[in-house]
Amino acid sequence: MYAKSLGVNGAELRPLEPWRAEEFLAHIDRGREFIGRFVGLADVVTDLPSSRAFLQRYADATAADTARIHGIWLDGTLSGGVMLRTMNVEQGEAEVGCWLEPAAAGKGLVTRAAGILIDWAVDERGIHRVEWVVASGNAASIAVARRLGMTKEGVLRESYKHRGERLDVEIWSVLAPEWRKARENG
Repeated sequence: MYAKSLGVNGAELRPLEPWRAEEFLAHIDRGREFIGRFVGLADVVTDLPSSRAFLQRYADATAADTARIHGIWLDGTLSGGVMLRTMNVEQGEAEVGCWLEPAAAGKGLVTRAAGILIDWAVDERGIHRVEWVVASGNAASIAVARRLGMTKEGVLRESYKHRGERLDVEIWSVLAPEWRKARENG
């Protein structure tokens, strides 16, 4: 097992694996309404079997090299996470996603954690294009995309049905050469 410091006292990025299903469920329960404002995860992970199944899907996808999921721990408590929601190594494309409970918001944890995943995807797996897909009303997540140096490519109008409402979705991306250049200049 490994943990990577996120540069904030007591904050670490670690793999989020099926054996952590109880801890994951407790985390989702603490932040369910906050997380669920824009992210379907809060409606998918509702009990221990669904928590275990969600994490197992990502474990299977990790084994297949098509996705990854990592938790963000703050002072020893699972408080959020980042994922490569999809990853197509052959095409060189991946999508990064995230979520946080309220106690972890506003500390820069997602920006740091997503940056670590993008570094890995670009440097280790040869990913050329990394996308960030976000509901247009999710200002905090849009701010992360900007801090990561991503470019807004467009808006898919009313393309995401969430809790009975159709939401506009913005597509942001960064290309590997842009990511490397920003890191060099950073």
